Amino acid sequence: MIHAPHLISAASGPLRALETHCLERHTDIEAWLHRRFLDSQAPFYASIDLRNAGWKMAPVDTNLFPAGFNNLPPALAPLARRCLQAAIQRYCPRASQVLLVPENHTRNLYYLDNVARLQQLLAGAGYEVRIGSADPALREPAELRSQSGHALRVEPLQRNGRRLVLPDFDPCVVLLNNDLAGGLPELLSDVEQPLLPPSSIGWNRRLKSEHFAVYAEVAREFGSAFDLDPWLIDPLWRNCGQVDFMKREGEECIAHNVEQLLASTAEKYAEHDIDAEPYVVIKADAGTYGMGVMVARSVDDVSALNRKQRKAMAATKGRSVSQVILQEGIPTAEFVDGAVAEPVFYCIEQHVVGGFYRVHTDRGADESLNAPGMHFKPFAIDDSCAAPDPGVDCDAPPNRFYAAGVVARLAVLAAAREIERAQQRAA
Repeated sequence: MIHAPHLISAASGPLRALETHCLERHTDIEAWLHRRFLDSQAPFYASIDLRNAGWKMAPVDTNLFPAGFNNLPPALAPLARRCLQAAIQRYCPRASQVLLVPENHTRNLYYLDNVARLQQLLAGAGYEVRIGSADPALREPAELRSQSGHALRVEPLQRNGRRLVLPDFDPCVVLLNNDLAGGLPELLSDVEQPLLPPSSIGWNRRLKSEHFAVYAEVAREFGSAFDLDPWLIDPLWRNCGQVDFMKREGEECIAHNVEQLLASTAEKYAEHDIDAEPYVVIKADAGTYGMGVMVARSVDDVSALNRKQRKAMAATKGRSVSQVILQEGIPTAEFVDGAVAEPVFYCIEQHVVGGFYRVHTDRGADESLNAPGMHFKPFAIDDSCAAPDPGVDCDAPPNRFYAAGVVARLAVLAAAREIERAQQRAA
C-alpha cells in the first residue's frame, strides 16, 4: 500500500469545519475514493492548484502535464519513485526504458530543473531514461544546463513506423511533459506506444470548463455521500465560447456571466453567513502559466479594460484566447512568511506525492498568484503522526492537509472521467 505523506499546512488556528468533517469521516472517505478509482483510471500525473478561504476549499486549476517536480520536497522522492514505478508497470509491466518528451521551450532554465528532477525520479525507479524533443528546430543532440546546473542531453525524436525511438533506444512507454498547447505535432500522432498522459487531453483539445463540469458532478456525489454542501469544495463557474478581446467581441457574454456569478456567490455567502465581497476570476479556458487571467468585482470591470489589459487577456501560451471560463473567486487564507500563498498538490495517479506553496509578496489574498514575482516553498513534512486520525496524540498541523488532499484527489477523479470521455469522443 502507498501511504500519503504527512504534510504541514501554513494554515493556523483551530481546525475548520471542513477539515474536521473530513477527519471524522476519514475511513469512509478513503473507501469511497478507492471504489471510484477502481471504476476510473487516474491520469498518470497531475498538479492541482487549491484555494483555501477557510469557509471553503476548492481546486481552481488541474494541470495534467505538471511542470514543477523540482519544487517538491526532496524527502518525498522515495514515495514519488514508488508511485512512478507502479504507474508505469500498469501500462507496460516489463518496461525498462522510458522516453521523456518535454516542452519545446528549453530556454526556460527553471523548466529544465523540472525535467531533470523527473529524469532523476524515473531513473531512481529503475528505468533507463532519455529525453527526446519534438521541436522541429532541434536537428542534433543538444547538451543543456538547467537553472540549478543539471546537465541534460536532449535528442531529436525519431519515428520507426508507429514507434517513437532514439538511436539504440526503443522504449515501451512515452511520458509526455509537453502540454501540446501549440497543437499535436505530426511526429506524436498515431503512436503505437502508450502516451502518458494521452494526447487527447492536451491543451490543444482540453477545456477547463469541461473539467470543472465533471468536477461538479464529482463534488455533488461526494457531498451526497458525506452530508456536505458541494459548494464548500466546488467553485461556481460559467463560460463564454466566442471571445475576441482585441475586437471587444464577447464582452456582453462575459459581463452577463460576471453579474450572474457575483449574484450566485452572494447567495451562498448569505446562506453560510460569510462576510466577504464576492469577486470573479476570468481566465483562458485552455492553457497554463498564469497567462490570460483577470479579476472582476463588478460588471464595469469588464467594459473598463484598456488596450494593454485586453492585449494581456488575448493570448496564452501557444495560442490566442477565444474562450474563457469565469470562476467564483476564492480568497486565500494561507500565508507563508507573511505573504499570501496557495497550495499546489502533485499526484501520481491517485496518490498525493507532495507539493508546494505558490507564494507572492506583491499580490493580495483575492488575486491570482500564478504571476511573475511568485516563488515556491515546498511543503514541510512531519512524521510524528502515522495516520490522519484526529484521535492520535499529535499536533494539528500534519492533519490540516488531509482535507486538502481529499479535494485534490477529487480533482484527479474528475480528470480521470474527463479522459475517459475524451477517449470515447476520439474513438
